[in-house]
Amino acid sequence: MLAFAISFLLYGLEPIVPAETVLLNGKIATPWQDAQALAIWKDRILAVGTNEEIKSLVGSKTQVIDLQGKRVVPGFYDSHTHFMGGGRLLNQIYLKDCPDEASVGKLLKHFDQKLPRDRWLLGGNWDHDRAFQGKLPTAAFFDQFVKDRPLFLSRYDGHMAVVNTATLKLAGITAATKDPTGGVIERDAQGNPTGILKDNAMGLVEHLIPQMSDEEILESVKSALEEARKFGVTSVQDMDGSDARTRQKLLRIYQQLAKKGELTCRVDMRWPIAAQEEISRIGVQAEFGNDYIRIGGVKGFMDGSLGSSTAKMFDPYVINPNTTGVFVTPRDTMQKLIRSAAQAKLSVAVHAIGDQANAELLSMYEQVTREGGYPDARFRIEHAQHLRAEDIRRFGKSGIVASMQPYHCSDDGRWAEGRIGAKRCQTTYAFKTLLETGAVLAFGSDWPVAPLDPITGIDSAVNRRTLDGKYPDGWIPEQKIGARAALDAYTRGSAFAAHQEKSKGSIEPGKLADLIVLSKDILDPKEASTIGETRVLKTIVGGKVVFQK
Repeated sequence: MLAFAISFLLYGLEPIVPAETVLLNGKIATPWQDAQALAIWKDRILAVGTNEEIKSLVGSKTQVIDLQGKRVVPGFYDSHTHFMGGGRLLNQIYLKDCPDEASVGKLLKHFDQKLPRDRWLLGGNWDHDRAFQGKLPTAAFFDQFVKDRPLFLSRYDGHMAVVNTATLKLAGITAATKDPTGGVIERDAQGNPTGILKDNAMGLVEHLIPQMSDEEILESVKSALEEARKFGVTSVQDMDGSDARTRQKLLRIYQQLAKKGELTCRVDMRWPIAAQEEISRIGVQAEFGNDYIRIGGVKGFMDGSLGSSTAKMFDPYVINPNTTGVFVTPRDTMQKLIRSAAQAKLSVAVHAIGDQANAELLSMYEQVTREGGYPDARFRIEHAQHLRAEDIRRFGKSGIVASMQPYHCSDDGRWAEGRIGAKRCQTTYAFKTLLETGAVLAFGSDWPVAPLDPITGIDSAVNRRTLDGKYPDGWIPEQKIGARAALDAYTRGSAFAAHQEKSKGSIEPGKLADLIVLSKDILDPKEASTIGETRVLKTIVGGKVVFQK
């Protein structure tokens, strides 16, 4: 029988401390074994056990929910989102699903006609491997549909953008413009810019885009919160990425929503690692904040992305032998930034996708760990996508968290071998080997790069089927993991990565009552192949039902 943290004596018909909410007749996933029922008091889990045991905590005012045999799991904790950006994109042009150039053009015309004339056309999430048959789009293509207004549309990985001729002129980008450090301006055979800007080259335009108003930020956050409720996401680590002024407004809006009881998803916000002094000089350390809004630490970039051919690899790209990718941040600079952040006891998360970027970032973390100063740093590598076999074991050995987004595996598997070859892909998204060598996995989505829905991520980790349907038995199937391991990475792993495992990540007495009820039992091995069909029926945050299907 499950051990209870709390036992109660009964006085008459009422327990000493009656539960505010009780869930009965379910399959409730705990760290030990399934339970039938649980009780909630205030915003915490009061007890977990059998129906009979939990019924003793029902009082005259207790809300009783009959689960009717449904599976209950901890609220999903997304370890890597761009939360406001995801909410904003819900109201912008979205090109990821466009199968061809004609459909792109149709959407561009629609948005150009409906936007006020003084507005930029923003958004994007285009996928050139789909809509443009693998070729990078150009300013000339977009000029056909949006000629007179500035346009800035990001590729879905956020590491490349396309602009039209109006934007190139506004930014003064010509054949004479030099590539910025850590960025690439794509050029034609004559050296003229094509309209594609990679990584830091996007900054040549981004500073010109009008800043979001308070109203736009609030609207975006509310849209994001609605999306999170629908998919059972009760906590996020927000990697943000906006400019300093917008970031400050965003933090203020998060706080205001929390005070009103309207922040239905708990937010752990990350500052850019290069701007760490903004928070370290006032004494902020890891875990600063409360149960709803925290400033968890800092986030930086080692390299770009595989889709943009800017992830830093040891060997050249197959698709473009003239490049091995780019270091977005100079290595000496990154080492200093990690060291200073660790000395300030800030949690450090750094993006690394290419095998060289990962190998060098591992060495930086190991060096700072040897120097001491922050024994429980829990350094994180965001993405950790392409690893050499000899580097995989370094995660567990050094206590470095692999913060990964499994949906990317199903997405990238369509074209990754065309970028770097089949051999290097064998240790791509190495979920199983990382776990076997002792690493902690923290799963997330990278929304809006990928869907926020954690079920799609769990499905990808378990089945590794690609979006084009070419690998029905899984792409690199030896790296599949079980549903319970994937769920743990989307709950306990993310909580551990954020130093929050004492209050989140599992269903135990004393922890926050963040729970979700699912339409299918994703932990049943017989349901493994149909995990992706699962829907969230109910989302509970702090003991309150915030979504019901």
